[in-house]
Amino acid sequence: MNRPRIAGLIAPMTLATTVLLCGALMTLVSAAVLADPIEKNGTTPYVTHFIFRPLMSIDIPGLGTATNLEAVGTTQNLKGEKMLDKMSARCAALSVASGDKKYIDGACVLTDSDGDRIFSTFDTRDLDKSQPKLNCGTHIITGGTGKYKGISGREPFACINMPALAGPGGYFSMDIPHNTTWEVKE
Repeated sequence: MNRPRIAGLIAPMTLATTVLLCGALMTLVSAAVLADPIEKNGTTPYVTHFIFRPLMSIDIPGLGTATNLEAVGTTQNLKGEKMLDKMSARCAALSVASGDKKYIDGACVLTDSDGDRIFSTFDTRDLDKSQPKLNCGTHIITGGTGKYKGISGREPFACINMPALAGPGGYFSMDIPHNTTWEVKE
């Protein structure tokens, strides 16, 4: 006698579970369909507006200085395109000055509004002579997540010093224009 009663309770719970799962699935599929796809390859100029924060330094007068830097900022596509626009940027860098050697090496991650990321390394000694105005170094795009999975490319860049920041701490700012050529392989 209790069997019909139990079956009557299970059926509504199964229906409710099915409806919730279908709703969740539709939300995920809609988000994937509505997410802005990116071109599979291209070239675009963008600028990153950076604030640099010195984290620690080793300074031996007359011999050299090594400074760990953190840089944070946002990107702006200079053609008004979506690629590399309105992304947050965070970099870790090492600045070395010793005798006539002066360079900065590091790595950066750009994150878009969907949480997808692009990872790159950079070297201020790697100059692209074919783009003489971008005379500060080159980023090498080594990969990405989400819609950027499989991305690679090169980003020659310039360094434009901005006015000094107020207050202590040695913070400084720069605009870093890039001319990025990328390809996404699946």
